[in-house]
Amino acid sequence: MKTGPPQLRPFGLVLRYDGEWRHEGQPIRNRRLREHFDRSVRFLPDEGEDGKYVVTLGRFRGEIEVEEAGFFVRDLDLGRARVRLSDGSEDVLEVESLETSAIDGALLVRVKRGLRAQGLRARLSHAAQAELMNAVGEADGRFVVRVGRRWRPLPPLE
Repeated sequence: MKTGPPQLRPFGLVLRYDGEWRHEGQPIRNRRLREHFDRSVRFLPDEGEDGKYVVTLGRFRGEIEVEEAGFFVRDLDLGRARVRLSDGSEDVLEVESLETSAIDGALLVRVKRGLRAQGLRARLSHAAQAELMNAVGEADGRFVVRVGRRWRPLPPLE
């Protein structure tokens, strides 16, 4: 008789809204471990009603709690309309999906629509947000940003 992998359960690892990792309330200070966790975040859409975020460490795979966004935009390429995410993947920059964080007003964008139709939230790093804001202009009384060869309107950001 073949058994499947053990059931996923939370094990006290939290990815905070600001990208800080904590285990059982304590910050994880080891840089290499934090970077490994950043790269190993996966979203499992078929796990539970809302899906689950997990990380791997060797052969261990555990469910994590995500406060706001499971991924972070590390780099922005406005010319190609692409974002590089904390897990090392690239995705399309969907300007129309930009929203502000209810926690602190930082910018979030939807990514990974192949995993979930409405996409998953990714929080822009300070550098990515600054780069985006530096490319914003105004046209016909609206804020726009040049992405690729087109000017795209920014959604209302509150």
